[in-house]
Amino acid sequence: MAMPAIKRRWTALEVRQLIADNPLQTPRYELVDGELLVTPSPIAVHQRAVIQLWKALDAYLTRCPVGDAYTSPFDVELEPETVTQPDVFVVPPHEAKRILTELPARELLVVSEVLSPSSQRHDKVTKRDVYQRHVPEYWIVDLEARLFERWRPGEERPEILIQALEWSPVGAAEPFRLDLPRYFAKVFAEG
Repeated sequence: MAMPAIKRRWTALEVRQLIADNPLQTPRYELVDGELLVTPSPIAVHQRAVIQLWKALDAYLTRCPVGDAYTSPFDVELEPETVTQPDVFVVPPHEAKRILTELPARELLVVSEVLSPSSQRHDKVTKRDVYQRHVPEYWIVDLEARLFERWRPGEERPEILIQALEWSPVGAAEPFRLDLPRYFAKVFAEG
């Protein structure tokens, strides 16, 4: 539910100070193209979607240790003066080791945002542009439509996934596979 804040150009230093001054998990502050995005607490189904995706990625990365999965709040700076806090993301092993002592994360293998009614424009346009420039895959989770959009660098249209999501990171012995009907059933607590 990202909402733009006061119309003025913000800096990464100012946003980091907001985060330091407000140590609670919400609201969440992000900076993209000088625009401060303020995100209130997510609703329960959003949280369930994040948790279920993180759990699936974590189980996969335990079997195929090509990275570590994280959830927000967690600062990610893929380019100067841009601070995002993706819902779920995976960093490579060397970055996982570095961020134990030094933030923000600067290299991602995959990033995912779960859509909320007021975050759609930012997740589908503003942040997508940044992610496509720096991350091999960007997944948008559309809870309403029960689908994933997969974006890769340079693509003008997403791949729409309704049955399964497969991801094959470099160095993995097997691909990550997420059964999407089963995933959404868990998110919505359907049996």
